[in-house]
Amino acid sequence: MSIDPLLARARGLWEELASVPVVFSPTGGVSVVVSPESRMCPSGWVGVVVLGSSAIVTTPNEATAETVRDALAKLPVGALAGAHSLRGVLPVARILGPAALAYVSDDGFRSAEARSRMVEQVPGEYPDLRELENLAGGGDSDEAGLDEITSPAFVIREAGEVVAAAGYRSWPSRTAHVSVLTAPAWRGRGLARATGSAAVAHALAAGLLPQWRARVPASRRVALALGFRELGAQISIELA
Repeated sequence: MSIDPLLARARGLWEELASVPVVFSPTGGVSVVVSPESRMCPSGWVGVVVLGSSAIVTTPNEATAETVRDALAKLPVGALAGAHSLRGVLPVARILGPAALAYVSDDGFRSAEARSRMVEQVPGEYPDLRELENLAGGGDSDEAGLDEITSPAFVIREAGEVVAAAGYRSWPSRTAHVSVLTAPAWRGRGLARATGSAAVAHALAAGLLPQWRARVPASRRVALALGFRELGAQISIELA
């Protein structure tokens, strides 16, 4: 049975991040493995990634793996990325997510014009990006992760001040993890779409797989407008 090439690439990324041999079952279902060095979640946590009809789950030790296997057997795969569902079967202390995982290919990408505004390319460590993060506040800045990009930054200015920016961080499996941030006073004007479009175009030109991970509905809408397809979700769990 053939598999969607975009889904196959996305699965390959998260299989590598699991840091131990594991695969998304082509027939559906959940694979739970022990991986103390998993990069799917914070150290010591349980990492869950659902892509298509399959999921992989990493746990820090065998005892936790047994608990998780027994608990997740009670849930359909589609429920694994739901915080409420997981709290119903596991002793959850903290949860990060769920975050939607979206990807785009060359033929699916819908480039956005910056309208009357010019998108400018600057170095990823450009000092004005830190000022934008201050304007956005700690919560939004941490979510965007603009300080972690390894690509150039793509910015829009207003009266000389950077009010929106995007870039991407190089991830394993030739993946470009996209970061987008807009100053609160300038949201809802298409600036995230314009800067995000420039960053995605740059990644695709380099032969990378753009990944858009988002929890906020507005960010998910921007990704969909650019042609991204939501293929699954990621969630991290700290057990009590």
